[in-house]
Amino acid sequence: MRVITGSARGRRLKTPEGQDIRPTTDNVKESVFNILQFDIEGRRVLDLFAGTGQLGIECLSRGAREAVFIDADRDAVKIVKENLKTCGFSAPVLQQDALSFLNNCGKFDLVFVDPPYDAGLYEPVLEKINSVDILSDGGIILCESRRETVLPEMRRPYYKKKEYRYGRVKLSLYAKESSP
Repeated sequence: MRVITGSARGRRLKTPEGQDIRPTTDNVKESVFNILQFDIEGRRVLDLFAGTGQLGIECLSRGAREAVFIDADRDAVKIVKENLKTCGFSAPVLQQDALSFLNNCGKFDLVFVDPPYDAGLYEPVLEKINSVDILSDGGIILCESRRETVLPEMRRPYYKKKEYRYGRVKLSLYAKESSP
């Protein structure tokens, strides 16, 4: 697994030994960044359920202003820190429950939501994001799930913009309407 482009292009990222962390495949990651290519530079990014940190690191490599990495797993946090160091980046990496983090996290422009597929966290996390309102105007949430997983609609000013399917994976793109 490598950083695709930007200042850390080609850097090899450490991956976990077991199956507790499911890194986004290279094909899906490339698709993610084709979708988001104009929505990264200068943005504040949240990599929720960070795992290896590859999505947030890719954003930093492409000019994101800041990335914050959250994972409840101690081993994942250690891997994210090592991967950031390998790429020459410094960023907050917190070992914390995603739902509790969202209570007081401030605003983000881009949020990655990629929990363990069978943890039942999509709906509560999206509901918390909606109720706490962590997205800046025009902000984006990108969820990775199994193809057959039905993700909920969100309340205004949030809305489901589009879904993309790549083999067994689905990417769901949510956005927040800009204020007039």
